Amino acid sequence: MTIHQETIALMSHGGTPTYIDVTPQVKAAIGASGITSGTCTVISPHTTCAVFFEEYVHDKLEDGTEFLQADLDAALSTLFPNQTAIPPLGEYRYPGPEHYADVASWPDAEAYLPGGDKTQLLNTEAHLKATLLGSSQVFAVTDAKLAVGVTGYIYFVDFDRTRPRARKCQIVVMGE
Repeated sequence: MTIHQETIALMSHGGTPTYIDVTPQVKAAIGASGITSGTCTVISPHTTCAVFFEEYVHDKLEDGTEFLQADLDAALSTLFPNQTAIPPLGEYRYPGPEHYADVASWPDAEAYLPGGDKTQLLNTEAHLKATLLGSSQVFAVTDAKLAVGVTGYIYFVDFDRTRPRARKCQIVVMGE
């Protein structure tokens, strides 16, 4: 069995969920792997991000978000509305005082709490949406190609809208 692993760098824009089509990078990783039969797993190592499989949609909003992505976020937002207040006010318990204290003690705390701004951690809905969709997807590799239909695309989504962030997506191809 052969295993080929790649990590791709992505950038989220903040403000709203960031949807990124990673299908070309997945196809390239499969090609680079030399594997003709097996599986390809696409993984997000981030707790506010998810990987999902959906049809490519030609219609887009002005910001580039595909209609199905906007519909997905609207549906998820009925379950998990955007967090607007620091707990105990608002709709969520997280993040609590112990979490704030821990983040403030990190060596790179300024990246998470710029200027001590606790509102930069108001992303409970992003965690819940990502948990619901899942952090990975597994696909078949057949005849050295991603075995999906012509309209099937793989998306990485960062639901955290608090600020732009550098993100990573891992691609693992295994087989013969």
